[in-house]
Amino acid sequence: MNINFTLISQAIAFSIFIWFTVKYVWPPLLRAIEDRQKMIADGLAAGERGRHELELASQRSSDVIKEAKQRAAEIVLQAEKRATEIIEEAKNTAKEEGERIVAGAKADIEHEMFSAKETLRQHVAELAIAGATKILRREVDLKAHADMLATIEEDFK
Repeated sequence: MNINFTLISQAIAFSIFIWFTVKYVWPPLLRAIEDRQKMIADGLAAGERGRHELELASQRSSDVIKEAKQRAAEIVLQAEKRATEIIEEAKNTAKEEGERIVAGAKADIEHEMFSAKETLRQHVAELAIAGATKILRREVDLKAHADMLATIEEDFK
């Protein structure tokens, strides 16, 4: 065998192999590599977007927490203010009710005093009439008068 023929046939076979590889094998490999590169780049971009969104979400959540704390503090202040108002209203209502009760009690006392005075006046008038009647029935005598007064005092007791 001739070394030149072998070398030329191997060169032709190698050229056909390269042509076949470039024509049929290389494009799918390049597509697969490009797809893989694109997928990796998309994954890295998505990771970067995710990290950025995570930072934004963390910042938003801290803002929301601050706002919620501030709102809670405002609500507590409003509740304390309203509680103070309710206490003051209750004090005022109780004071007014007490004054009304005292005024009613004073009116009742005055009414009872007036009734007692009227009853006393009636009794005094009856006693005076009874005494005058007894005096007029008898003669005016010191002893009789003293006896009459003692009798009236016993009736009055």
